[in-house]
Amino acid sequence: MTDDRSLSARETLTTLCAYVRPHRWAVALGLLCALAGAAGGLLQPLATKALVDRLATGETVAGILIGLTVLVVLGTAVEAFGAYVLERTAESVVLAARRTLVGRLLRLRIAEWERIAPGDLMSRVTSDTTLLRAVSTQAVVSAATGAVAFVAAFVMMAFLDVVLLGVTLGVVVLVGGAAALVMPRIAQATERSQEAVGEISVALERAFGAFRTVKASGAEERETARVEAAARRAWRHGVKSAKWESVAGSTDELAVQLAFLAVLAVGGARVASGEIPVSTLIAFLLYLFYLIEPVSKLVDAMSHYQEGAAAISRIAQVERLPTEPPARRTGALPRQRATVSGPASVRFEDVSFRYRPGLPYIHQQVSFEVPGTGMTAFVGPSGAGKSTVFALIERFYEATGGRVLVDGEDVQDWSLSELRSAIGYVEQDAPVLAGTLRENLVFAAPRATDDDIRDVLSRTRLDTLVERLPHGLDTPVGHRGSKLSGGERQRVAIARALLRRPRLLLLDEATSQLDAVNELALRDVVADVARETTVLVVAHRLSTVTGADRIVVMDAGRVRAVGTHEELAAQDQLYAQLAATQFLTPTR
Repeated sequence: MTDDRSLSARETLTTLCAYVRPHRWAVALGLLCALAGAAGGLLQPLATKALVDRLATGETVAGILIGLTVLVVLGTAVEAFGAYVLERTAESVVLAARRTLVGRLLRLRIAEWERIAPGDLMSRVTSDTTLLRAVSTQAVVSAATGAVAFVAAFVMMAFLDVVLLGVTLGVVVLVGGAAALVMPRIAQATERSQEAVGEISVALERAFGAFRTVKASGAEERETARVEAAARRAWRHGVKSAKWESVAGSTDELAVQLAFLAVLAVGGARVASGEIPVSTLIAFLLYLFYLIEPVSKLVDAMSHYQEGAAAISRIAQVERLPTEPPARRTGALPRQRATVSGPASVRFEDVSFRYRPGLPYIHQQVSFEVPGTGMTAFVGPSGAGKSTVFALIERFYEATGGRVLVDGEDVQDWSLSELRSAIGYVEQDAPVLAGTLRENLVFAAPRATDDDIRDVLSRTRLDTLVERLPHGLDTPVGHRGSKLSGGERQRVAIARALLRRPRLLLLDEATSQLDAVNELALRDVVADVARETTVLVVAHRLSTVTGADRIVVMDAGRVRAVGTHEELAAQDQLYAQLAATQFLTPTR
C-alpha cells in the first residue's frame, strides 16, 4: 500500500531543501541582494535623524539628501535584480520537480497506476508543483531577509532607546503569537483545496475519456454536476485558506500600528520630560514603519511555507509510489544475450499470481511451454487469466510464485528495457495516441524507414486508409484515435507492433473489431509472421486461432488442456463447448 500520510515539519523542510539545494548559489545571490536592499532601508532612519539634528542647528543638509537619494535608488535596483534571480530560480525548481515527477510517473508499477486516478496524478505535476514556486525561493529568502532585517531594526531601535524598544516588543509578541495560531489552518485548507483540484482533474479525465458515451447517454449535466461539485469543494477550501491568509497578512500592519500608538504615547512623554530628543523619537517611529516590511516578509514566508508544505506532502506521496525495479542481476549483461536473434521461447513453471495479499489468485500453478516460432493461442472463459499471461511476460506484474522464463531465463533477471525491446504487444483496447498516424506507427520503432512503414502498411491493409487521408501519414488521428474506426485502430496497433520486428509478438484480442474480410487478411499476416517469430494470441473468437500450432485452454486460473484445434475439440469438453457455440464444431 502507498504511504499517503502527510509529512512532518522536519520531513517537509528536508524535502524542500532537496529541491533548493541544486540552486543554492542562485538563492544565495538573491538573498544577498535582498539583504543589501534591507541594509539601505535600515540606514534611512539614522540619516533622517542626522538631517533633523542638522536642521535644528542650521547646518547644511544637501549631502545627507544626496546620500538618501543614492541609497533609495541603489537599494531599489539591487532588490529588483535579486527578485529576478529568485523568480528565475523558482521556475527552475518547478521545472526540475515536474521533470522528476513525470519521469517517475511513467515508471510506476502498473498496479499503482491502476489504483490511483490519472487525473489526480496529473494535478500533482501541474497544480501542486506550481505552489513550489513561492515556497522554494521567496519563502526561504523572505524568511531570511525578514529575520535579519527584523533583528537589525531592533538592534538599531535598542541603540536609540531601550524603553521604547520594550514597548514595541510587547506589542509585536502579543500580535505575533495570535498570528502563529492561524498558520496550521492555512496548511490544512490549502491541502484540502489541492485535493479538490485533483478531484476536478479526475472528473474531467473520466468524462473526456468516454466522451461519446457521455453524449450518447445524455449524461452531460450529470458529469457537469460531478465536476462542479469538485470545483465547489476547491472553492470552499480556497476561500477558507484565503480567509486565514488575510488574517495572518493583516497582523503585520496591526502590530506596527499598535506599536506606533504605544511608542507615540510613551515616546511623547519621554520627549516632554527631556529624556530623549525629538529626533530620536522620529527615527524610532521611522524604524517602526520600516518594520512593516520585514514583519510582512516573515508572515508571507510562513503563509507560503504552509501552502508549500501541503503541496510538498502531495508531491512526496507520488515520490513514495513504487516504480518498476531495475534488473536484479548486477554488472554487465551476458554477451551472448546481446547477439540473440530469432524467435523467443516462453515457459511458465507453476506460476501463481494475485494482485495483493488477501485477494483471490488469478493464476494457480500455471505451467506450459512455447517453443520458438509458430502461433500459440490462449482461449477460455472471461476471467480465466489469459491476458494476465501477457502481463506477466511483460513484467507489468511480478509472479507471486513460480517462474516465467523467456529464452530459458527468468524474466526477473532480464533488463526491463531489453526484455520489452524483444516483444511486440498489442493491447486488448488497441490504444492510439494523439498525434499523427506516422507518429503512432513509429512509436515503438522510432528508427523505422519509409520502406519499413510502406511494407507494414501493405501487410495490415492500412495503405488504402493512408491514401484517403487528407495529409497521408501526417494526418492527425485525434484524441485516442477518435478519427479512426475501431478496426482501423486495431490495425494501427498491429502495424506498430510489427514495425518493431519483435522476437515475441503478443496479440490480446487484436482482431475483435475487424470485419470478416480484414480479419481473414490479418490472420494471414499473423500466420506469415509466425514463421519467423513466436506469436502468442489471446482470443475469444476461435475462428482466429483454429490454425494455431498449439492452443492452451485456461479456466479459473489454471491450464486445462493443450493441443491443436482438432485434438481439443475431440478431447476437451470446455473447448468443444466454446467451439460449438461459435459454430466451429458440431454440438456434442
